[in-house]
Amino acid sequence: MSADTSAREESTGSTAPPPSPAATYTAQPGRASRRQRSTGAAAGFLGPNLILLGIFLFLPLGWAFLISFQESSGFGASGWVGLENYRRLVTDPTFWQSALNTAAFTLITVPLSLALGLGLAVLMNSVLPGRKLFRTLIYLPMVISGIATALMGVLLFDEATGIINKLLREGGLATVPWQSQGTAAFASIILVTLWIRVGFNMVIYLAGLQGISPELYEAARLEGASSWQQFRYLTVPLVGPSTFFLLIMDVIYSFQVFDTIFVMTGGGPGRSTSVLVTYAYENGFVTRDQSYAAAIGIVIFLVTLVFTAIQWRGNRSRDTVG
Repeated sequence: MSADTSAREESTGSTAPPPSPAATYTAQPGRASRRQRSTGAAAGFLGPNLILLGIFLFLPLGWAFLISFQESSGFGASGWVGLENYRRLVTDPTFWQSALNTAAFTLITVPLSLALGLGLAVLMNSVLPGRKLFRTLIYLPMVISGIATALMGVLLFDEATGIINKLLREGGLATVPWQSQGTAAFASIILVTLWIRVGFNMVIYLAGLQGISPELYEAARLEGASSWQQFRYLTVPLVGPSTFFLLIMDVIYSFQVFDTIFVMTGGGPGRSTSVLVTYAYENGFVTRDQSYAAAIGIVIFLVTLVFTAIQWRGNRSRDTVG
């Protein structure tokens, strides 16, 4: 103990530690009013959004959940049927065919759109002539409506008048049955979906790449790392948060895809391109079995929610371990 400290203790006649600044802090009237103004401003910004979410998201979701336990044709519920609609789903082969198509669509489009988006982002982040023009062209499908993009897909992949089959005929090659053969129809939908989604993925990855310090790549080059090693051990880990965000968004999009399939194939030929949302639309607005369509919608919501929760938990665990 120093001589100064001993002198102070002797002068006060006590050995108790001095009170902390927090204990002696007294809120000033001006500071409290600023906090209240901040809280009011936050409520002013969040309030309208929360009201819109409640009206257009949570209220319809709760209503759909309620209808899924009833028998309804869209003109009022006719009776409570409990879990009957969900039991019907279990024994419905068309539902399982649509679920299988949705899973295949998700497993194919999500990894491909992520890989293509990252590859294009790396290319557009380098010294490339006219890269601003290329960025605009790649992102262009995202700024027009899904219906318009799907109509462009029809112009390309129509079996009789499509541009691709015309080019194949001009080249003396066999045409592809884009609408009359299930695998070809499914492939055409996947190609148009990739065309739509890759631009969005590229922009998100590009933002992530531009946040990486160039000194890291310079140090890697000085250590003798090749271009592939820099991509594998620097770029891919450092854009991990972007990958996590895009994975969630792309999976949700894949589970909810509707406009592209509805315009290009209508779920056909047969049920080869039918997915859960198109099947729910068919039940809800064609056959008017809206309670059954609501049950399908609830299943889509639960599957998406579970997948998002698993990914969110896995990402948090990875961040904690890191």
